[in-house]
Amino acid sequence: MRLTHFGHSCLLAEIAGTRVLLDPGTFSHGFEGITGLDAILITHQHPDHIDTARLPDLLAHNPTARLIADPSTASSLGDAWQAALPGQQITIGDLQATVGGGRHAIIHPDIPVIDNVAYLLGTAERPGQLLHPGDSLYVPPQPVEALALPAAAPWMRIAEAIDYLRAVQPGTAIPVHQGILSDAGLRVYYSRLAEMARPGTRFRALDSEVETSIESEG
Repeated sequence: MRLTHFGHSCLLAEIAGTRVLLDPGTFSHGFEGITGLDAILITHQHPDHIDTARLPDLLAHNPTARLIADPSTASSLGDAWQAALPGQQITIGDLQATVGGGRHAIIHPDIPVIDNVAYLLGTAERPGQLLHPGDSLYVPPQPVEALALPAAAPWMRIAEAIDYLRAVQPGTAIPVHQGILSDAGLRVYYSRLAEMARPGTRFRALDSEVETSIESEG
């Protein structure tokens, strides 16, 4: 599996020859010129996960890509988008996307809860190669090789991030959703998450816009 991190929650994943872009949002950068995508996956409607201003250029560069999003986002974007429903398995080339979750984490009781789906990507033989939970703490029933770990968010304390990392217990934890942190804060969060992961989990922050090979650690 090869991953490229475009900042915040945006990841380009290449698994089994299939190229999928997840959550190209307003805090992310460098994804606009990507070509050759087989699918674009959106976890939920918040702007830091889908930048509707830059989306048309991305779609123009990838006219044959499958367009998949949570039900609310898919409905708002039009008929070209497929709604991803929890429990559904979507085949994209030789890749399987298993949809989990369903609801965004609670930010505040006075703020309505919106749709949020998690995507577990892999092959039939290795279905749990990458989990991207969006803005949720979804724990799948099967082992996960690599977890896109929300590092910091308005809806989450660091204790929750640590407990989530331990609950999933991936082979590799890749921090995402860090666009709200300063450089100093980033070092604090990363060091705490790295030192408190369970034995057997490797914490690995990816360089921005650099393709990285992630070998199975699980």
